[in-house]
Amino acid sequence: MKKIFFSSIIIFLIILSLLCITLLTSGIKTDKFDSFLTSKINDHNKHLDLNINSIRFKLDYKELSLFLETSDPQITYRNTSIPAKKIKVYVDFLSLLSSSPDIKKINLIFNELKIDQFKNLAKTLKPSNFKSIVHNKISKGTITLSLEIFLGKENIFENFIARGDIKGLTLNTINKINLENLNFNFFADKSDVLLKEITGNILGTEIKDGDLRVNLSNIISVDSNFLSKINFKKGDKNRYKEFFKNINFFENIEIFKVDLNNNFSIKFDQTYKVKDFSFKSNGLLQNAHIKFEQPIKNFALDKNIDFINLKNSRVLINLDKKLKSINLDGLYSFDSKDYLEFKMTNEYLKNSFALDIQADLKEKINLKILNYTKKKNTKANLSFNLTKKKNDLRIKELNFSHDDTQILINGLIISNGNITSIDKLKVKTYLEGKNNNDFTLILKDKILINGTKADASNLPKILSENSQTNNLKKINKNIDINIKNIIAPLSENLKNFKLLGFIENGKFSSITSKGDFGNNKHLDITMKNNKKDNKKYLEIYSDLTSPLLTNYSFFKGLSGGNLLYTSILEENYSTSKLKIENFKVVNAPGVIKLLSLADLGGLADLAEGEGITFDVLEINMEKSQEELKLNEILALGPSMSVLMEGYQNSNITSLRGTLVPAKTLNKFIAKIPLIGDIVIPKEIGEGLFGISFKMKGPPGQIKTSINPIKTLTPRFIQKVIEKNKN
Repeated sequence: MKKIFFSSIIIFLIILSLLCITLLTSGIKTDKFDSFLTSKINDHNKHLDLNINSIRFKLDYKELSLFLETSDPQITYRNTSIPAKKIKVYVDFLSLLSSSPDIKKINLIFNELKIDQFKNLAKTLKPSNFKSIVHNKISKGTITLSLEIFLGKENIFENFIARGDIKGLTLNTINKINLENLNFNFFADKSDVLLKEITGNILGTEIKDGDLRVNLSNIISVDSNFLSKINFKKGDKNRYKEFFKNINFFENIEIFKVDLNNNFSIKFDQTYKVKDFSFKSNGLLQNAHIKFEQPIKNFALDKNIDFINLKNSRVLINLDKKLKSINLDGLYSFDSKDYLEFKMTNEYLKNSFALDIQADLKEKINLKILNYTKKKNTKANLSFNLTKKKNDLRIKELNFSHDDTQILINGLIISNGNITSIDKLKVKTYLEGKNNNDFTLILKDKILINGTKADASNLPKILSENSQTNNLKKINKNIDINIKNIIAPLSENLKNFKLLGFIENGKFSSITSKGDFGNNKHLDITMKNNKKDNKKYLEIYSDLTSPLLTNYSFFKGLSGGNLLYTSILEENYSTSKLKIENFKVVNAPGVIKLLSLADLGGLADLAEGEGITFDVLEINMEKSQEELKLNEILALGPSMSVLMEGYQNSNITSLRGTLVPAKTLNKFIAKIPLIGDIVIPKEIGEGLFGISFKMKGPPGQIKTSINPIKTLTPRFIQKVIEKNKN
């Protein structure tokens, strides 16, 4: 009996094992459920038609569940054939005994889908935005897909899971720019879509190790992270041109190599309209070369900037609907050799941007207005932060430091290109190891300038060069200047300089000032504004002449004497008189050349040596925006006299006149009868009376020509006689 029992158990186990093996492998063929299966699937979607060839019972050992499987079913959805490979239907084991088995899950395994087949299936997809993307933005590629449909009681749909791979996809993004060779695997259910191991390229930029999640809950969102590798070269410009057509400096980029780790998040409403987004990227800028079509001119640098190189720079990018920011921290160079450290933060808001820069500098810096120069290859540091909103620019702080030199600006506001306010400007500079500037400027309710030193050596020339531009035209304020020592042109020192005045529309309208050159020599400046005729009356008296005349090349070599300058100033026009008494002209190249050409060797030697003495120089002139018109220049002296006229502008200097040695002139005047009006004899018979000359040319290239004359003009003689009488 025992043998029969054990034999029965063994036989049962063998049969059970064979059954399991069969269920696990080939399964058991049945046609009992053909109509049931097709009706259940067709009932769930009226647009779906399913035809089954055969069904097999099989066992899923992982889930310990029985399922029905059919191979190569014929599935049609909205008249589009779906290349299905298998259908697996998981049923409740006990329900098989009833007339209406319960389906737990349906697993659809598809053959590889071409993108055109998928587009046909997508015709009925919702929302329409997504359908439009599929039809208009996607081309090429293949899809492999398996779909699990989960059913609850009474075979009601509860959820689904879709898995698969996409290979070789081409996706058009914007401006006909394609994301090519896109590959990834995906997972999706009712609430989420996950894309993993994303790879592809766009415009030569490699994308790898990407992940993307789509949340399909009440707030639809897309979150992704991926690595990108950009290696842009000059020859790739045409490929990137459309994408960067609105980026002004794109044409300047010749090399750009960077590795980035990117993260972005997008939130949509139920119609797939973007509600919010953010993009973050960080990585390493390995190399960048930016060459400017037009060299950048800089008032401080000694040379123009033709290009800039960046390397080994950390990059941090943040973009959202409110703020866009780019941070760089690394090395830069203007010459491709000497790389220096820099940091930059650039933030963009809707109507404004902020820029913060810290950088080392080794370039030669020349601040002419301060007479300050930093030599090349000595390291300085520059830091500044500014904000711009519409037409207003505010520099919160600018700090330049080099050894003991420091220039600090706080609270500079520029509106429509005009300076309106400065909380504080502090300047301390050195020239050849000596302190030449140490002052503070405040532009608030009034303009205050106070300090121990100020270098004004180049100020006359700079003011003349920039007479057409006025960045202070919005300023209408009182001004108070108190400087103990001012370095004037030609290294003269002006002490205890004080000035009280008023600036109207960026220009002085009233001035009262005094200064001391030492040795009982003074400088007085006054300006009054006559509102009746809308003219300003300026008067300058100085016991030193040369510091005030350095801007005029034809005064080169003038020394000594005292100066009185009066001027009537109107809008963009002035008429002026300049009188200088008791001065010398020493080693003036123009004068020496003129005297040499005139064969006046003795006077030329005198000019090169101790100098030629003059009793008086008088100039009547008019100045407009375009030029300085010299109506009359008269110089009288014991050795020679000169009468000239001409003009000077930014391009050329032109003078013509007459020069007469004093000996010849005195003989000539002695023969003139002083009866009634001055009568000029037609024939004097004393040889040459003087030299007619012309001086003309651009700066540094003035050419001089002479012509001996026998008869002096009545104008010249009259002027000489008048001065001799006086």
